[in-house]
Amino acid sequence: MYLVQDQYANGTSGPLRDICPFTIMGMFNRGITNSNRYIVATELANQLGVPETIPDDKFEGIPVVHNQSSWFFNYEKDRNPDDIDVLWDVFSCAISFSDSEDSNSRSAFLSAYDSALKVSNVGWKLSFGLYWIRPWSFPSLDNLARDYIENDLDTEIGHNGPKNRCNANDYLNVRDSLETRFKEENYPINSFPHLGYEIWKRKVDPPSPPPPLPPPPPPLPEYTLDDIVKDGCFIDRSKLKTMIESLSKKKNLILQGPPGTGKTWLAKKLAFVLIGRQDDSKIKPVQFHPNLSYEDFVRGWRPSGDGKLTLVDGPFVVLRNEAENDPDTKYVMVIEEINRGNPAQIFGEMLTLLEADKRTPSEALELVYKRDSNEKFHIPENVYVIGTMNIADRSLALVDLALRRRFAFVDLEPSLGEPWRKWVHSQFGIDMNTLRDIENRIVDLNQTIKEDATLGPQYRVGHSFVTPQQNTPIDDGRDWFRQAVDTEIARLLDEYWYDDLEKSNSAKKKLLEGF
Repeated sequence: MYLVQDQYANGTSGPLRDICPFTIMGMFNRGITNSNRYIVATELANQLGVPETIPDDKFEGIPVVHNQSSWFFNYEKDRNPDDIDVLWDVFSCAISFSDSEDSNSRSAFLSAYDSALKVSNVGWKLSFGLYWIRPWSFPSLDNLARDYIENDLDTEIGHNGPKNRCNANDYLNVRDSLETRFKEENYPINSFPHLGYEIWKRKVDPPSPPPPLPPPPPPLPEYTLDDIVKDGCFIDRSKLKTMIESLSKKKNLILQGPPGTGKTWLAKKLAFVLIGRQDDSKIKPVQFHPNLSYEDFVRGWRPSGDGKLTLVDGPFVVLRNEAENDPDTKYVMVIEEINRGNPAQIFGEMLTLLEADKRTPSEALELVYKRDSNEKFHIPENVYVIGTMNIADRSLALVDLALRRRFAFVDLEPSLGEPWRKWVHSQFGIDMNTLRDIENRIVDLNQTIKEDATLGPQYRVGHSFVTPQQNTPIDDGRDWFRQAVDTEIARLLDEYWYDDLEKSNSAKKKLLEGF
């Protein structure tokens, strides 16, 4: 009777009037004999029209809930009205996240998981249920599993949730860490079902002492301004130092310049220097475009797998939450072509919170879409934003003063000269005379562009157009330059002088004349 008999708010009792999917699965994943588990599972399958044959007496490695506490919610008289809906929501979000693994489904799952933890009677059982529905995607964190993961696999489990349990970020951190190590050739476990089976074997056959684990991957090396220069930056080191100082102080920086000046490349390299190491996991790249909205970037409603709308955090809020949970590490959002969208509309109230002197909880604001009536939002000190702006695109909107006031701006110029020549020569073996010839031709072209009344200095051709990609084999430097002109620079010039192709053709001809 325990499995189906509820106690109502009016003091009477009767059959359950609502149930969550985890509790249904808990009917046959609880502390009863395997033969009884088989009987219950078979009957449920018949009732639900599930055609698959249930393996006879094959429950190895599947975590079970306590026989007298298999519900994931309280009696009706003690539970909140939406408790079961919350459990259905995390069920749906978990399936969507398992199937897609994109940032939106990850954000939705994080939010749904933390909401489900607030349901009384859930606790660690939530991880059991996630394993039941998607065993290849989610680990169970029962007592034996937690002990094995922390002590045998040397993987820390965070306890930042209610009652010293793990919250959503803690849970996914464990999951992500284990999935990464599963790929290592000598790691003792290769999947979450394998993990569950190993733990089950320990119950029936205590193991001999395990072999020592392979050492974790070495820490990422330090990344400095000198590394930017070595990687092919032709800007003076002192100017790079000023950029980092401006970013550290203002927390928001925009790199603007003509096409081909390496804005996006440099933005990521500056982020590495700020973080202190070449760690892509602490950088979130986003590209603005005319159709991008506040709901895409910050937070908005999205349809979920069950046809309902779910409040989903955008990439900015996801990065902000990661930074808040890791206050000793810097996190950087790199926004490509920030003026291709409508920054004021996309950022919304984030524009105010971006200011360096408003990075405290006391300056928190309410978001347009709140998860609860008391939610307030601030951006922590360890969040930084680097944007790029192409100032030569006629279709781009002007950046309003509100955005300009909150960002430091750095102008990037075409950087041809001795540092460029030496680096290209050392990396690709192109002789110095050829490089001087290429440089002179680009400098002449840029002078023509600068003096053109319809263009100007912002339309000059950047050094990236004549800097080979690393690991590109080049047999003949002159052939390579001709190809760069034909396939890239010529197209750009046609776009510049779209209403005067004779001028474009003349410039292209001059680039290669006598070369």
